[in-house]
Amino acid sequence: MKQARELGRFLHSRRSHVSPQVAGVPALGRRRVPGLRREEVAELAGVSTVYYTRLEQGRATNPSDSVLEALARVLRLDATERAHLYALARQPQHRAAESLSSEAQLVRPDVRRLLDAVGAVPAYVLDSSMDILAANDLALALVPGFVGVPAGTLNIARHIFLDTTARSLYPHWEQVARQTVGFLRFSAARHAHHSRLGHLVAELSDLSPEFRGLWAAQEVREKTHGTKSFDHPVVGRIDLTYETLALPGDEGQSLVIFTAPCSTAETALKLLGSWAATSARQ
Repeated sequence: MKQARELGRFLHSRRSHVSPQVAGVPALGRRRVPGLRREEVAELAGVSTVYYTRLEQGRATNPSDSVLEALARVLRLDATERAHLYALARQPQHRAAESLSSEAQLVRPDVRRLLDAVGAVPAYVLDSSMDILAANDLALALVPGFVGVPAGTLNIARHIFLDTTARSLYPHWEQVARQTVGFLRFSAARHAHHSRLGHLVAELSDLSPEFRGLWAAQEVREKTHGTKSFDHPVVGRIDLTYETLALPGDEGQSLVIFTAPCSTAETALKLLGSWAATSARQ
């Protein structure tokens, strides 16, 4: 039933973002809610208002693919939101749930050797709850608060919302925070029985008002590729691109690799590597 409630909250939030004008609905009279009304969504999707209301209230389960497709169309969902809708509507398989236990996951030795082999650029292995399971030295040096801390005890979401240095490290902190919460919500729908992920969300909701607000917004994002900026206290501003590659056979694990898109960033990474090597010898 928790998944059904989450499905209802997601539908409600997306409904509030679709204006009557965009949906082609006459905006007659005073409207008490932003976006579309429940009965308008139901009519446009070809379902009864009673059934759609039950979906939003978390009292209807296992909607058909045709209903989900109709709702995705009416609510103007993008590809990530559509995938999230299906994940919420379909209960996760027990086998997948069991593979993501409360214990920390292990990183295969071959993957650890790969991290060392790409030592000229920052790289780390991330799990579905944004724990850094393994990282090369340059990746740890990129975030000063990570230096000297075992990779298995690091979590990016905790760093973003609970580490006081994060706001000065990321010049676009608000954007990074939104992306972080969006990924956690996207991941949570796929790993509903992952207790460590649930505990993380509860912890951050309790300790961070910013996290609570962003979590309530119901936005979802995949961590695939993009650009991330750093105001590093040692080497200054670094603008890097990143790629996130799923590790086949390692449930929930991804390899994140940062690269320098220009000579300025490449020079900064070389300086960062020299600083990290010098620090390690001291």
